[in-house]
Amino acid sequence: MTTPFPFTAVVGQDDLRLALLLNAVSPAVGGVLVRGEKGTAKSTAVRALSVLLPTVDVVAGCRFSCDPDAPDPACPDGPHNPPGAFESRPARMVELPVGASEDRLVGALDIERALAEGVKAFEPGLLADAHRGILYVDEVNLLHDHLVDLLLDAAAMGASYVEREGVSVRHAAKFLLVGTMNPEEGELRPQLLDRFGLTVEVAASREPDQRVEVVRRRLAYDDDPDGFGARWAGEEAAVRQRIVAARALLPSVRLGDGALRQIAATCAAFEVDGMRADIVMARTATALAAWAGRTEVLAEDVRQAALLALPHRRRRNPFDAPGLDEDKLDQTLEEFSGESEDDDPDPDGPGGGGGQPAPDDGDPQGGDTGARPEAGEDGEPQAAGGSGEQAPTRAAEPFRTKVLTVPGIGTGAAGRRSRARTEHGRTTGARRPRGALTKLHLAATVQAAAPHQRARGRSGPGLVVRRDDLRQATREGREGNLVLFLVDASGSMAARQRMSAVKGAVLSLLLDAYQRRDKVGLVTFRGSAADVALPPTSSVDAAAARLEALPTGGRTPLAAGLLKAHDVLRVERLRDPARRALVVVVTDGRATGGPEPVALAGRAARLFAADGVASVVVDCESGPVRLGLAGQLAGELGGTAVTLDELRADSIAGLVKDVQRRAA
Repeated sequence: MTTPFPFTAVVGQDDLRLALLLNAVSPAVGGVLVRGEKGTAKSTAVRALSVLLPTVDVVAGCRFSCDPDAPDPACPDGPHNPPGAFESRPARMVELPVGASEDRLVGALDIERALAEGVKAFEPGLLADAHRGILYVDEVNLLHDHLVDLLLDAAAMGASYVEREGVSVRHAAKFLLVGTMNPEEGELRPQLLDRFGLTVEVAASREPDQRVEVVRRRLAYDDDPDGFGARWAGEEAAVRQRIVAARALLPSVRLGDGALRQIAATCAAFEVDGMRADIVMARTATALAAWAGRTEVLAEDVRQAALLALPHRRRRNPFDAPGLDEDKLDQTLEEFSGESEDDDPDPDGPGGGGGQPAPDDGDPQGGDTGARPEAGEDGEPQAAGGSGEQAPTRAAEPFRTKVLTVPGIGTGAAGRRSRARTEHGRTTGARRPRGALTKLHLAATVQAAAPHQRARGRSGPGLVVRRDDLRQATREGREGNLVLFLVDASGSMAARQRMSAVKGAVLSLLLDAYQRRDKVGLVTFRGSAADVALPPTSSVDAAAARLEALPTGGRTPLAAGLLKAHDVLRVERLRDPARRALVVVVTDGRATGGPEPVALAGRAARLFAADGVASVVVDCESGPVRLGLAGQLAGELGGTAVTLDELRADSIAGLVKDVQRRAA
């Protein structure tokens, strides 16, 4: 087995290493979520930590790693009272693959043996394997939501429950939970972010000397892993001993009322939801004191705990910037610095004067209050200086939209948009299992076995069931789709008020896509060509950033935009054939440039109809005279059209029905 890269040899990444060590000292902190770009030692640091954890004593032969000094009374392999032989082994690090099933995570009952032999046989899952060790989830943001819910529930309760077909199993599952993710690949929902105790943002150093040292150490490790590990053995042993000492000291650490007031005031000042943040901060500050060898929590512990426990709890949607205002944090800690409530605060100091904020020194955007010229309908925008392009326009505030769905029933990744056959949802029927049986349809199984009881020699009350009788339940839930936005950024759309409304509408639909676990893509067209502003991705905040910086102006190559979008869908079908697409075209329907631009756009639109792609046209045409071109485009696409006003007015209920009626 290859020697892991030493934890103490990781260059930089101080916050990441501290967060991992605090969880090693006190698993009650609740785990750590590591966010950062690829190649920043996220996985290396997690794997290296497992070597530092103290060895654990386990009951010999127990598949659930029971502690011989305090065995789990409900252990499925028990009872272990009095405990028998025990063995010592290193703490495990168990990795949860992104594509793991629910049975692989929590364990599974052997349904076939239960029915055929009457035996309640339980096969432990990864949660049992990780008990008293580390459970590591790489790319946790790509894990199905229901699996994230299960492992976070187990981490919070310290136990895993499996209930299926009337059989219930419970076992201890206490582990250090570590998740890593690249935000470019999509965000976790705020509800799931809140369940991680700490979060750390990591990035590659921009200091040449530090980057040189990273490369030097990595090359040395790759050339001779054992020799490199031996050179760091002393530092590794020192950290291991410090973890053991901090664990022993932890019960003696005192969290005084002054520190508790600072924790409560900080959580209130940053308006975090619920009380979990207060509890996590208290546990983290206590672990920090133990790690420092102290028995008293200080203000510096509270400050560090806030920096690790609060940033991810302040994000209420994917467009909120992560992070914490450290000046505001310092002001709050100073205001509640543990002074007696009878002392009069300095009226001019941080605790007095009503806490008035400092004056805003921001740039009022050049003080430009004059009217801006608008673009011509078909040509270049009439911008000052003749640049032929307007500055990017800010989007209006996002609003809530009703769901747009893809007609029919799909089989794509779990989500919250369109109907699909999934592992979770309501039971709609039964079929013969293909491979291992995972969801038994009991009634269908009994119905299949019943006619053969006499031929099988049944003589008692029990039902004689064979493998061929078993039936798998088929279930219907919801899937996530690919929502591909095709946005007209030409001169006819470039009027500031209109483009602001367009961006606000797309931003609202992006927020809806985030909540429904969709992938999103963005194609724009203007001038003489179309561009893929954002290839299909799960990161809707990346799409919002591209939308914000979208330039406008020029002619309207509608056909080029449609053909580019069609090509994006073709490539994406090869990568992810099960994920169905919904195309949202945001345009006024005009087409200019080249010979017969309207007819060419119509031919391009009919490609989508021929492929059966669901589509919606958001009609941006305004003014007293309307040509109705967006409606014509929707007809060519085989979809339907909705105006910006209808999109805002919560009146899309008929839109979904119309899409489904056209597809029928």
